[in-house]
Amino acid sequence: MPVRILLVDDHPIVRQGLRTLLEGRSGWEVVGEASDGIEALEKVDSLQPDVVVLDVTMPRMNGLEACRLIQRKPKTGLEVLFVTQHDSPQMMREALDAGARGYVVKSNAARDLLEAVEAVSQHRVFTALARSPGAAC
Repeated sequence: MPVRILLVDDHPIVRQGLRTLLEGRSGWEVVGEASDGIEALEKVDSLQPDVVVLDVTMPRMNGLEACRLIQRKPKTGLEVLFVTQHDSPQMMREALDAGARGYVVKSNAARDLLEAVEAVSQHRVFTALARSPGAAC
């Protein structure tokens, strides 16, 4: 069964780049895209992804609030991975406290994204800030 992925970022070029990285992986399927947290919540319900790749800073509803609301939904094994520009231990803690399983900095997405999606799809935590060499924990 493929890993179903929903991409959520307010910048179309970022979504396109993430899609390109993810679609190269056999057994993974990008099932949809959203440009803000409200649209993400709607698409989580309609598309039933396994992993939501979510940005923090977006219009209408930010990623942290969207993550909290996603976590309130009946448990289906859905995991959230933040891919964000915020290279901050504090922001990473807030994301994990909101219910995310992973956190990757956009500047290192080419290096960390595939490993991060693999980890969170298996319900393992993956965190990597730009200042660190990248570490799964």
